[in-house]
Amino acid sequence: MEIIKIALFKGRKIRKTLNNNEWWFSVVDVCGALTDSLDSGAYWRKLKQRLLGEGSEVVTFCHGLKLEASDGKKYETDCANTEGIFRIIQSIPSLKAEPFKRWLAKVGYERVQEIENPELATKRTRMLYKLKGYSDAWIEKRMRGIAIREELTYEWQKRGVKEQRDYEILTAEISKATFGVTPSEYKKLKGLKRENLRDHMGDFELIFNMLGERSTTEIHRQEKSEGVLKLKKDANRGGNIAGIARKELEKELGRSVVSKKNFLQKPENEKRLKND
Repeated sequence: MEIIKIALFKGRKIRKTLNNNEWWFSVVDVCGALTDSLDSGAYWRKLKQRLLGEGSEVVTFCHGLKLEASDGKKYETDCANTEGIFRIIQSIPSLKAEPFKRWLAKVGYERVQEIENPELATKRTRMLYKLKGYSDAWIEKRMRGIAIREELTYEWQKRGVKEQRDYEILTAEISKATFGVTPSEYKKLKGLKRENLRDHMGDFELIFNMLGERSTTEIHRQEKSEGVLKLKKDANRGGNIAGIARKELEKELGRSVVSKKNFLQKPENEKRLKND
């Protein structure tokens, strides 16, 4: 399904469209927002010509996608994804673009720091969740879940998982056994699209998710499992351990732990999920 929306970029409207489950932005609109050109289309054509002449690969980030123009009709427009837009911004010789260039440089420097000291990445993640309105208690569970997930994916990598599709299959196996639904089904239940599912889980959902993944990791190690087929069987067993515990809790509570609730409406510290 085609989805086209308008984004705000320093007060200027930037057309964007969802393509292959990724946002793509109008390059002409970005050029208009970051330059004093009266004709942003002409500015982009000239800039593109210069970049091509220099042998720059920035233009290869662009694809022609149909966006609605001011006359209400849709025309094929040069668009770029987030990475491409950042690359293009770096190529724009305009004072208006300088703040964004400095910001990109700062982000790049921070990432280098995080590689040298991973603890900084953890602190930054905590801060981002805090700024989004999540409570300290929720953040603690989420951070623990991230660590458990990283430990599990490391085991998968060591034991023969190479393709992204295989990671998805194994993750779905744990989720299905734990919650009775795959991650894609879970996101649909919660009304999510591109959002991270775990960022919209309540306390019990996070806890059982951690139990399923941690159990799977331990089974892999206990049995010295190798290969996707064996890892998939382990994933089902690990998820089933969490699934049994979830069902027992649901009997005591008289309600399902699997919830439609998400954090899209209000920050978690303003309105606690009812499945806690």
